[in-house]
Amino acid sequence: MRLIVLYGMPAAGKLTVAQELKAITGLPLFHNHLVVDLLLSTFEFGSAPFVELREEIWLSFFREAARAKQPGLIFTFAPEATVRATFIPTLVETVQGEGGTVEFAELVCPLDEIRRRIAEPSRREYGKLASVELFEEMHAARSFDVLVMPTPKITVDTSTCTPAETARAIARAFKLA
Repeated sequence: MRLIVLYGMPAAGKLTVAQELKAITGLPLFHNHLVVDLLLSTFEFGSAPFVELREEIWLSFFREAARAKQPGLIFTFAPEATVRATFIPTLVETVQGEGGTVEFAELVCPLDEIRRRIAEPSRREYGKLASVELFEEMHAARSFDVLVMPTPKITVDTSTCTPAETARAIARAFKLA
């Protein structure tokens, strides 16, 4: 299995770009909020059970997808302080242990644009971070700088490209289309 990890700060455009990438490649999309939303029904965000279960579910999903010989998968991911430092190395080890590969694409965006996007009502319907104030607190606390990510194969500024253009650039970089 080839796991394509689209990562970036909140409101960088991960889900929107991933949906476009899915449309042009046919690869399934595993949006990280599927697990986050499930766990928020019972556990507080960032609590010990939330963190443990979120990573356990993510890793189990990837392991089983690789075992099932899923050819590829797109995963949206927001590196932030509640993700343990061991998650990314364990993710890579898990997928590689099943004969797969993990590749990274980083989506970046200027802070002013992120703030504008965070305030958009559409973010609420997906249960995403929708408070500029909370974003500012997290940013000031360096919550988005804690996790060290592998060097991406491609970095795209989503404020300068449409989601479709960004997805096509990623598809070209990974030779997906």
